[in-house]
Amino acid sequence: MTQMPLAQCQEILTSTEVFVFVGTIWMQEILPLVLSGGDLTRVQTVVNWDRAPWLEETRLAKVVDKLPSPRALVTHFPYSFMPPSFRTSKAKVVYVMRNPKDILVSSYYFHQMAAFLEDPGTFEEFMEKFLDGRIVFGKWTDHVKSWRNAELGDRILFITYEEMVQDLPASIRRISDFLHKNLSEEVIQKIAKHCSFQSMKANTMSNFSLCPKEYMDNDKSHFLRKGIAGDWKNHFNSDHLARFKSVITKELEGENFSLPWSLD
Repeated sequence: MTQMPLAQCQEILTSTEVFVFVGTIWMQEILPLVLSGGDLTRVQTVVNWDRAPWLEETRLAKVVDKLPSPRALVTHFPYSFMPPSFRTSKAKVVYVMRNPKDILVSSYYFHQMAAFLEDPGTFEEFMEKFLDGRIVFGKWTDHVKSWRNAELGDRILFITYEEMVQDLPASIRRISDFLHKNLSEEVIQKIAKHCSFQSMKANTMSNFSLCPKEYMDNDKSHFLRKGIAGDWKNHFNSDHLARFKSVITKELEGENFSLPWSLD
């Protein structure tokens, strides 16, 4: 992984919790619009993996020098994976959190359609892999702890997927203020309209329909599946819930932060 982008002082990094369906794709849409003052040109003409590339992908080296400054980058890395240059830079971080039960469900369906990931098996089998950290980027709890305990001061903004679902304009305003952008209410509403689930699902630059089927099979599950909060209620039974709560609660014992959702 190149360290160059993170050594610069004008980067905006979106780190999300372990899995793709934790707001990374949403931020690939939102951040370029906030940074450009609501100009739709790039989000309508450049695929999302090029307009806000992932740090963990080799394609970063091919596109990073072509990005307008300040550059928007995304990652699923835990804090411990970040290069030393990041820690001494002025790069800002928007860390998107989501109810881990919904992360589990979304990741389960993503594993079904992503050819480059291991078959998830049954929902029960995948839950055990999720809780044990036997999936890409490891345990959800380790990832959250790594960023919540990172000493980044005012360089990091924590925002939840649920906040964004409930009031997207207000969430965009928070992000705009964090990035010191003086966006008008008209621009905020324009960005929110374009970044709605329905709009993104219809945008070929954002919905991954251009990704070859050999990598992502949308016949098995759509990449942009539902875009809601609380879908876990359609998948968890009482045994699932008890098991999930027990493991997550134990692994977060002694931490100096609390989760914004109930595990019940």
